Amino acid sequence: MDTIREAPKVLLHDHLDGGLRPSTVLELADAVGHVLPAADEAALSAWFHRGANRLDLGLYLETFEHTVGVMQTPEACHRVAAECAADLAADGCVYAEIRFAPALLTEQGMVLDQVLEAVLAGFADGSMGTGLVVRTLVTAMRTSTDSRQVAETAVRYRDRGVVGFDIAGREAGYPPTLHLDAFQYLQRENFHFTIHAGEAFGPASIWEALQYCGAERLGHGVRILDDITTDTDGEVRLGRLASFVRDRRIPLELCPTSN
Repeated sequence: MDTIREAPKVLLHDHLDGGLRPSTVLELADAVGHVLPAADEAALSAWFHRGANRLDLGLYLETFEHTVGVMQTPEACHRVAAECAADLAADGCVYAEIRFAPALLTEQGMVLDQVLEAVLAGFADGSMGTGLVVRTLVTAMRTSTDSRQVAETAVRYRDRGVVGFDIAGREAGYPPTLHLDAFQYLQRENFHFTIHAGEAFGPASIWEALQYCGAERLGHGVRILDDITTDTDGEVRLGRLASFVRDRRIPLELCPTSN
């Protein structure tokens, strides 16, 4: 593990509100009166790990209620971002793109720009002197209708560390084409974007993300396996969609041990 930790690494898919320190969640929750499912660090950490292993994206996303719930102030956003950068640097990361949905952090009165300002400042402070370069992907939720507004926010901060846009959340029933206006806007602005696709829904989601929306990368994309077959003689055959992904060298942002 020490060798792995010391090796320089690039991280392209990590959610800011999915990696808080349990101790920080406890302290922030206590400060704002947010009720947690566990009262001490070990129990809370175990609860989050159980939530991540429920084998259902919808159930897994329920855990974010408690991380998002304690990130509703500029101070909390700054602290979480700074600790994220420090933890990544300690793990040997030299470049990281961290994504999050700023709209989820506006329930107590912050606006999108306030959230971005706090998080970007936190990344800068947490990575200072470490050799880590942190960039940001601004995410819109597939279940919401504000993706164009979020996309415009991302573009406004393109020279301050925001390098791309993303949509995330429940995949089944919320195809990427629901946000086509946002993606076409980003294309006109010469801006980059990735799309969560092929995580909890099949190749149709990947196909829409690529052929209708123009995704440059795929978040997860693991269900590309549904377009790959193995013959009785052991020869692997790629379907037309899987072949397109390979031929165009479209990156799949996935963790084999997770997916």
